[in-house]
Amino acid sequence: MTDTAPPAADSAPFVRPDVAAFLQFLNAIPGPRMHEQDPPTARAAFLMMKDVADLPAGDLAVRRDLVMPGPAGDIRLRLYDARAERAPGPVMVFFHGGGFVIGDLDSHDGFCAEAARALDLPVVAVDYRLAPEHPFPAAPIDCEAAARWIAASPDLLGREATGLVLAGDSAGGNLTIVTALALRDQPAAVPVIAMWPIYPVVDDGAAYPSFRAFADGFLLTGDSMRWFSDHYRAAAGDARNTPILADPAGLPPCLIITAGLDPLRDQGRAYAGRLIAAGVPTSYREARGNIHGFITLRRAIPSAADDCAGCFAVLRAMIAEAMGKAA
Repeated sequence: MTDTAPPAADSAPFVRPDVAAFLQFLNAIPGPRMHEQDPPTARAAFLMMKDVADLPAGDLAVRRDLVMPGPAGDIRLRLYDARAERAPGPVMVFFHGGGFVIGDLDSHDGFCAEAARALDLPVVAVDYRLAPEHPFPAAPIDCEAAARWIAASPDLLGREATGLVLAGDSAGGNLTIVTALALRDQPAAVPVIAMWPIYPVVDDGAAYPSFRAFADGFLLTGDSMRWFSDHYRAAAGDARNTPILADPAGLPPCLIITAGLDPLRDQGRAYAGRLIAAGVPTSYREARGNIHGFITLRRAIPSAADDCAGCFAVLRAMIAEAMGKAA
């Protein structure tokens, strides 16, 4: 992936040293930018970068691929668990990022494995349909169906869920919120007890200052966001694409994190404020000096592992409180 250039030293805001080094590395990679590629080529490049930039999955007691029946065909899932056997309890459902166009189970394999270890929870990643082959609303339809299936399928999953923790990054952060809204309005077999949108896209507008400030030079660019949007072809004004338009009252407790150098940063800030104003218990964190996509850049940006660890600590406490346990 080469959608970046190094920030100008005399005009950029605070950039962590390891982030600056990674941006310089990306800029030195020859070849077209993401928005100049077709989706299959961009998907392959995203997976190649994962092998260079992220940490491996490491050891787990369970790492198993599953298949569930979906609204338009089978949906692939991947179960991660640090324990071979587990009593009934909460399950995390994870929706990967990638602008609704790229990303899959493998692109976020290392992060999902680390989440399972750090949270001591089973994590189920969802391989929802991607645009442009399957434009909006295929992704939110698949993600809602997967969450409902996981909530109601202890025999097939091998673990009984007593509550769902919904999580995802970027486009997956959008799908986290959209799925939580759907399950608020029509509950699944078990409740959603927490949600963790990670640098989510919640609005389709470009009026936010961060969109202009970080539209070029910080990995996620304005051109690539338009490329994603053109392929996704979402309906204007549909809250399944722009969840900031939906009434958030009654959503589960939320941990939201943004990156300080992200075009989407101010959307995330605005959505955290909207949740708080609606009375939703909300914790907001910002990875200052870091860039969009950092949860899958933990080898290239070692400080990103600390950002993830901080979120895991907050989320563990939120889940314990939701389950009626001491944090």
